[in-house]
Amino acid sequence: MEINTHRKIDPRLCGHVRQLYEGASRVEMICDGRMAADEKGLVHGGFIFGLADYAAMVAVNHPNVVLGGAECRFLKPASVGETVTAEARVTKSEGRRHEVAVSVEREGERLFSARFTCFVLERHVLD
Repeated sequence: MEINTHRKIDPRLCGHVRQLYEGASRVEMICDGRMAADEKGLVHGGFIFGLADYAAMVAVNHPNVVLGGAECRFLKPASVGETVTAEARVTKSEGRRHEVAVSVEREGERLFSARFTCFVLERHVLD
């Protein structure tokens, strides 16, 4: 499948799409020094959220998909140098509304879980 959304995303900051299926994606990101929140190399949670958000957008895979809401839990920290992977799966679609479950893991250990509510708009949100 071709990626039809968020085509200008910098994969170094939001991850590389490794798999894309109808209603599902797997996105991988290497946590680098730009993501550090402190001198110990703790990765700022915003980058983990961004990875998960991007995986959800790609799972919906529509040019006009936007995030409407999120319920999430940060379960464990990530560190600079680690590779983290987001798995996203559309669990429900009703009209323009899509519910997407996302899990972020590091070597099989869950770091983050979320349920995103995404909307597919008739035109770009900035139009």
